[in-house]
Amino acid sequence: MNMFDLSGKIAIVTGGNQGIGLGITRGLVSAGATVVIANRRAAEGLKAAETLQKEGFNTIAIPTDVSQKASIAAMVKKVMNQFQKIDILVNNAAVMIRKPLEEFEENEWDTIINTNLRGLFLCCQLVGREMIKKKKGKIINLSSILSQIVQPGRGVYATGKAGVSQLTRALALEWSQYNINVNAIGPGLTMTPINQKYFEDNPDELKKIVANIPLGREAYPKDYAGTAVFLASDASSYITGQTLLVDGGMTFV
Repeated sequence: MNMFDLSGKIAIVTGGNQGIGLGITRGLVSAGATVVIANRRAAEGLKAAETLQKEGFNTIAIPTDVSQKASIAAMVKKVMNQFQKIDILVNNAAVMIRKPLEEFEENEWDTIINTNLRGLFLCCQLVGREMIKKKKGKIINLSSILSQIVQPGRGVYATGKAGVSQLTRALALEWSQYNINVNAIGPGLTMTPINQKYFEDNPDELKKIVANIPLGREAYPKDYAGTAVFLASDASSYITGQTLLVDGGMTFV
């Protein structure tokens, strides 16, 4: 038996249309899972799903705004109606605003926390209720190395991600009785489309960060695929409540 085989599994990946989310989506479908891409921009989600379908993978897209409970509930209902189960949930959808804390507006705080923490909780809750019924499930939350450390201009983002790691522990504790594993991945510096644009404008900052990464390079979305497959598979059945840092060693130097 292949412990990493996800054949027959139904997975939801929020923000699975681009960046780390797309990298994880590719990993899950390559391992045999059917993936529902749940993202805010309908056209982008559909395009990502169609691209993967042409490559022979099982994917669909459902427009979902994780900052809105009704939108999440509608997505979960559609998935349950079509597949009758949800085996894997990957909470990847997130937003970033880089700004000194003294300049943060209240609405900017709300934008980050409502998506990165509140929205993630609501996804866990609404999907978790379905997993509880079946007494089985795998939830993978995208935290960050910024749950452990802080960098200038990213204070609110770091606060939200610290909450994600603590929420992961809380969910793991409460839902262990239902055979639901809840873990988190903590990405390091990753060259997503959004970050690439930022670092094109700030090349010196990129060089400074990479100089402090033991593996000597930034990550790319594909670098998280294996970790996600591991946490979604039977290979990690005795792991729960953990934030697995995938950062090239950045946080231990």
